[in-house]
Amino acid sequence: MNGQVGFGIIGAGMIAAHHGKSMQNLQNVHLVGFYDTNYESAKKRAEEFHCKAYRTLDEMLSDPEIQAVTIATPSGMHSQVAIPAARAGKHILCEKPLEISLEKVDQLIQECEENHVLLSPVFQIRFTKPVKLLYEAMRKGRFGRMLLASAQMRWYREPAYYTASNWRGTWKLDGGGALMNQAIHMIDLLLYINGAPEEVFSFSGTLTHSIEVEDNLCAAVKYRNGSFGTIEVSTSCAPGFPRRLEFSGSCGTVAIEEDKIMRWDFVNPVPEDEIIRKELFGQADAKGGSAPMNISHELHAFQISNLANAILYGEHLLLDGYEGRRAIELICGIYESARTGKPYIFKR
Repeated sequence: MNGQVGFGIIGAGMIAAHHGKSMQNLQNVHLVGFYDTNYESAKKRAEEFHCKAYRTLDEMLSDPEIQAVTIATPSGMHSQVAIPAARAGKHILCEKPLEISLEKVDQLIQECEENHVLLSPVFQIRFTKPVKLLYEAMRKGRFGRMLLASAQMRWYREPAYYTASNWRGTWKLDGGGALMNQAIHMIDLLLYINGAPEEVFSFSGTLTHSIEVEDNLCAAVKYRNGSFGTIEVSTSCAPGFPRRLEFSGSCGTVAIEEDKIMRWDFVNPVPEDEIIRKELFGQADAKGGSAPMNISHELHAFQISNLANAILYGEHLLLDGYEGRRAIELICGIYESARTGKPYIFKR
């Protein structure tokens, strides 16, 4: 491989271009080409990034230059292309969500294991500095007994966001609405920081958009560690506001809005606390609340590079398929509760 992993990108939409840009300055990655069911779209991206365009998926997967693929198709099509890629021996970086049902996620994980390829879901926000500091504080027990762990996402998407696509806002290809598509990163962080859920009860509705799925949802969660929390998500709240995560324990509270720390207070302070407050306190950028592609290339590049190094040198893979499964399990439980009007109990 000469110190580089050849990547193919499956899909040619906005997020595919974002992955292409994220790969441009990586020393351990070489972008080989794009495939899309619409060849003209793949060709346009290939011209943009000076690489190949493939007419068929088989053509891409049979190319010996490609050792790994990025899955950047509509969510409900992920396993349709990821499973053939796994069977062709290609390692997989998959945009969120891994798939839109637990059954499909489990099938994808199994296929990757049986074919000895790595599977990594994209949850790049885990690698922001505030999240890393929060995770370390939790690991050190600074919160004491955990009491509350909550997420709030009051975003706004114009009607054109949904009408410009034939898959957004559908159960079949989007797998859900504000929760599955936009808030999944926050769901991942709740589980990453606070641990697994035990029970959830939720309400959902389609209040302002003409779509099949929810644009507003609220859930109450009980976690296995005994703490409680709420999840509020929306794509109806104009003009769109920063995402917020808040964790409170008997010995401290931390609140994060996007990449800024809004609260960092502990009963037993340490000298580093003041440094953290000085460096990371501030006004959060709310652009993501109304601009779907207001995301940095840096964090995607970090995760792509990690997968490449795992392939080349056996470096520890920071996110595997089982980590991607956790968020889908909670999301599907929330949807089931909203559908039945009953609490959903998670299996241990």
